[in-house]
Amino acid sequence: MAHPGHLPFCSTQVKTEVILVRLNKESPRKCSLTPLRRQAEWGFRWLHVALGQEVEIGEATLLHPDGPVLTPADAHRPLMLVDSSWRDLPRVLRGLRGEFHYRSLPADLRTAYPRKSNYFPDPSQGLASIEALHAALAMLGEREDRLLEAYRWRQQYLDLNQHLLPA
Repeated sequence: MAHPGHLPFCSTQVKTEVILVRLNKESPRKCSLTPLRRQAEWGFRWLHVALGQEVEIGEATLLHPDGPVLTPADAHRPLMLVDSSWRDLPRVLRGLRGEFHYRSLPADLRTAYPRKSNYFPDPSQGLASIEALHAALAMLGEREDRLLEAYRWRQQYLDLNQHLLPA
């Protein structure tokens, strides 16, 4: 069901509706999802939000480390991924409205992204946003390696996780 002010979902690549919520204060140059914005054929719904902004989402599967592991049984709902720093994530989530079903990725997925912060520690687990999107779609039965075409660490990520990502 389309929400007011949003284009209906349409994609030739994946069947699952994907909602990408991006905190607008983050640099697009550092975002691993940025190359996908130039590829309209994916049909993803992009929502740019500010801290404290309220946004109606509706019902969705929210990719979040505190939920049970995502399975193909979750494919009937839109998949929502929030792209923000770990530090800002709780404040972004407070502004999102809807019925969210928290789901996580397998804990042993490994990132190829060279993570480093001079200011805040990252959780011990965590993936680059493009890695999380790729893995989530694979868990839903829609693996699409073309999502990774512009990702610098594509091959390393695939090699590290080949035993975990369904074909």
